[in-house]
Amino acid sequence: MRRKQLWFLIAALIMVNCLTIAFFLAKGNTANGAGLKKDVVATVGKKGILRQDWLNELEARYGKDVLKDMIDQKVIKEMAKKYKITVSNQDVEREFRMIQTTYRSSNEKKQEDEKRWKEQIRNSLLLEEILTKDVAVSDQERKNYFNQNKDLFDIPSAFHLSQIIVKTEAEAEKSLKELSQGSSFSTMAMERSIDEFSANDGGDIGYITEDDDRYPLEYVLTAKTLKAGEWSKPVKVEQGYAIIKLEGKIKGESYSYQEVKEEIRRQIALEQMKVPASARTFWDEAKVSWFYGKEKSND
Repeated sequence: MRRKQLWFLIAALIMVNCLTIAFFLAKGNTANGAGLKKDVVATVGKKGILRQDWLNELEARYGKDVLKDMIDQKVIKEMAKKYKITVSNQDVEREFRMIQTTYRSSNEKKQEDEKRWKEQIRNSLLLEEILTKDVAVSDQERKNYFNQNKDLFDIPSAFHLSQIIVKTEAEAEKSLKELSQGSSFSTMAMERSIDEFSANDGGDIGYITEDDDRYPLEYVLTAKTLKAGEWSKPVKVEQGYAIIKLEGKIKGESYSYQEVKEEIRRQIALEQMKVPASARTFWDEAKVSWFYGKEKSND
């Protein structure tokens, strides 16, 4: 449960980051070219939508939430510095790899997005450490928790796959021939695959594991025979025939008690406290003031 909550928190923070970047990039462009034709960001027939109207709408819809989350991230860093709290790179990497195995997006393969994910994971773990810094959890409690929930700390082997699905085996063989002649897998997926959801992402279906019920087990069995960058022979599926490409993989791993005992301490402490993991708790201590006025610490 905790890992799902962490995933949703991180996903929300990344969305906030994207909105923030879009807002300030657009605002910067406006400042550098006010009144120019490039201030029109879209046209419908002969009517245009001005950049400033777009920015106003962004601020009206998301401005308060974006600013609140930006403040939260600053508060986390300030409190971590004040209480000399750090999070190890090993903890961040472990959480990142676990989330990777369940996140379904082609964006995860981009280096800049990976860096953003890890930064949000670090902030989330720092917040948990700050919230639970005064909560004592015995070593026996932690060991009991570990022995009862060992599977929570296992990272399953996961395979990052792309697919092209066509109706007939003949179409699949034709596609294989074109791929062997240098055609782009992602372009072919967009143009030819009958699975519209993945076709829009160039065939990318993200990471899947053996217990993933969204795809046939044959996908994982086929992926195990491939090297990164290789594609398979046609695989019979419900929609027709699939060609599977292995983009990358995560090797499964089980962690020892010593490696995860601090994560267990945080989890038990948070459950004992029965409070939401929110940086708002420290706004008064961090002396936050903002555009929207006084904010309740539990808001």
